[in-house]
Amino acid sequence: GLPAFVDDAVDAGVDGIIVPDLPPDEASDLIRLSKKAGLDTIFLLAPTSTEDRIKKVAQSSRGFLYYVSMTGITGSGLHLDGSMGMHLSEIRRHTEAPVSVGFGVSSPEEAAAVAKMADGVIIGSAIVRKFREAPEQLKDFLTDLRRSIR
Repeated sequence: GLPAFVDDAVDAGVDGIIVPDLPPDEASDLIRLSKKAGLDTIFLLAPTSTEDRIKKVAQSSRGFLYYVSMTGITGSGLHLDGSMGMHLSEIRRHTEAPVSVGFGVSSPEEAAAVAKMADGVIIGSAIVRKFREAPEQLKDFLTDLRRSIR
């Protein structure tokens, strides 16, 4: 159950959780238990999020807010067109929490561009893909990513 999940996560050293398919409107028990245990709950925002949704996510998230850079699926290509900066500005009007950007960030160049606008850069699919296709290159890839966002 949920209490055991939260306890196990904390015992394992987890700092925060992202449950992509759980909107904050339906997460009151998870939010309450996580807050009590000191576990951050991170909810997602998208380019299509309304102001009401931004406010709800900002109120419900602890740790940071996760801005999904595009509509679509993770691992898709990133399109940097200026609208991301506008969306991040709108989100920041409703929170002082850091806003991290993910979905589609797959190269050091993209990570550097996103890092200029966001408080954090989330890279998942590209790391998994590199691990599968060329595991011997993973360390260099991660080093290049870190350098690009500093």
